[in-house]
This record gives sequence, C-alpha cells and structure tokens, in this order.
Amino acid sequence: DLGSGTGYLGVRLGDALRRERVVALDVAHAMTRAARDRGLKLGVCADAQRMPFERATFDAVASNMTLQWCDHEAVFAEVRRILAGGGVFLFSTVGPDTLRELKSAWRAVDASTRVHEFVDLHDLGDALLRHGFAAPTLDVDRVTMTYERLATLLKDLKALGAVNAAARRDRGLLGKRRFRAFEAAYETMRGADGSLPSTWEIVYGVATAPLAAPRTASVRVAFGSAGGGV
Repeated sequence: DLGSGTGYLGVRLGDALRRERVVALDVAHAMTRAARDRGLKLGVCADAQRMPFERATFDAVASNMTLQWCDHEAVFAEVRRILAGGGVFLFSTVGPDTLRELKSAWRAVDASTRVHEFVDLHDLGDALLRHGFAAPTLDVDRVTMTYERLATLLKDLKALGAVNAAARRDRGLLGKRRFRAFEAAYETMRGADGSLPSTWEIVYGVATAPLAAPRTASVRVAFGSAGGGV
C-alpha cells in the first residue's frame, strides 16, 4: 500500500486477500503507526521515490491518492523495480482539471502558481510505458463538491494535506487585499442553488510488470462519467 496514510486501503486489501501480507509504506512515521493501529502489521516509513525493497519483491502495488504529491516518473521507476514479473500496479490520483475553480479565482488576482499542477492521464500512460509496464489502462471520472462557504472548502483542502508543491509557486506573503480579491473571484462562481463548486478529476490506472521483455504497446484510455468511451 504505497502512500498508505492511516491504512484505509491497506486494511481492505488485507480483508480481500486473506492469505497475502500487506505492507503499508508512507513517508510520515505517524501514518505508518496509524496503519499498524488499524491492524496492518507491516509498516515501513520511507519515500515512495526511493523504496527500501529489493527487486521483484511484490506481487502487487496499490496507491490511493499519493502520486500527485510525488515525482511520478521516480515512483513509476521504483514500482517497476519492486514488482515481480506479472505483478500488478493499481493507483488513483488527480488530473489537471482538479480544483479548476480555485485556479481560475487565483488567476484573477495574479499570475503566480498558487494551485498544485497535476499530471494529465495521457502523460501518466506514456510514463508507465517508458518505465517498462505492459499495456496500461487509465480511466477518469469527475466529481463536483459543493460548499456554502469558501472558508469550508479551504479548511477541507488543508485537512487533506493538499499543499502546493510547485517549484514556481510564490513564497511571499499574500496580503489581505489579494486574498479578498481571490474570495470575490470565487464568489462569482456560485451556482443556481447558491453553492460554490469544487471540481475533482479522479484518474485511475492499472498496469502490469511483463513476464518477458516489454514490447512496444499503446495506452488504452477510457473515459468514465466525463462522457463516452475510447
């Protein structure tokens, strides 16, 4: 369970795969401790981009909402290294349409990068192929959350640990004037029901480590509720 957090996914994997051992890996020691408290006996505190495992150690790697905070190229290389031949890699992350309203409101204030830049699913598929995965399949869904108050949305983002890790972000103090301009811009997006929208583009992926040397392959991309299949 790559980027295990408190072990929510790992526990369910353990329940589904009763005869298999689940290893919870997270960069935060508090998270691996919480995962063990949930019942996952094996917890490792380490960086997903440099994992302390030997080659071909695992039959499967699953990652829920972690890739967006990492260098996905480095993570894919590591996952490919630790997966045994025929092993499966499953993940969910978020795409560039995520928090589009937040991005738009900040663009009305200045040109700084104030919202984290997320990777497009086509780029993720290409990266999987570059790192030797076989015929990756990706799917996308969009969910719109609604809020009565902008402060509640910002509080939820902070609780999720959704921080801006962009190298080009503005590290200076924001100031009350610019923040009020941001609030005013977001307020213009209230819907007919009076709520504020917050869009999340959820990307799902599955790929395998080939048993033999990988051959040239194409990425199959499927679109979910966004409309239509490809």
